[in-house]
Amino acid sequence: MMDDTHGESTTTGIPRRIIDGSTLDAVVYADRSGTIRLWNRAAETMFGHTAEEAVGQSLDLIIPERQRDAHWTGWDRVMETGATRYGTSPLTAPGVHKDGSRVSLEFSIVMLKDADGQVEGVAAILRDVTERWNADRERRRLLREYEQRLAATGTGAQ
Repeated sequence: MMDDTHGESTTTGIPRRIIDGSTLDAVVYADRSGTIRLWNRAAETMFGHTAEEAVGQSLDLIIPERQRDAHWTGWDRVMETGATRYGTSPLTAPGVHKDGSRVSLEFSIVMLKDADGQVEGVAAILRDVTERWNADRERRRLLREYEQRLAATGTGAQ
């Protein structure tokens, strides 16, 4: 049971301290309806919203508008079936910061189920990989440019 905007456990503060102890990884928990119920300090930094602003809001808060239809189609399927094809390797997806900028995310998910096996919600552990993604994109651009120059001079390998 959670009793505050950061999601402090009513039985002990240890889980909360573990979640907030992660300075790199955001931890976000959303219930079946997609309403944010837990938002750690790393999520505040990553997305720009305080816990007070985020908790109680829809996940749409951090999902780019053009991705929302696909996200909610998949979300509804997972909530209905209790099964997901994800979970064995990190996922990647764009997110959106409070200021509107894009955040490239790598994350894993954990479905939380009740005693009857019904999905209660989903927790995501997210890492901002925007710098790495931008560096990779720049390397690919430079490689294409180099290959084009080689092709233009006729010195490229055949």
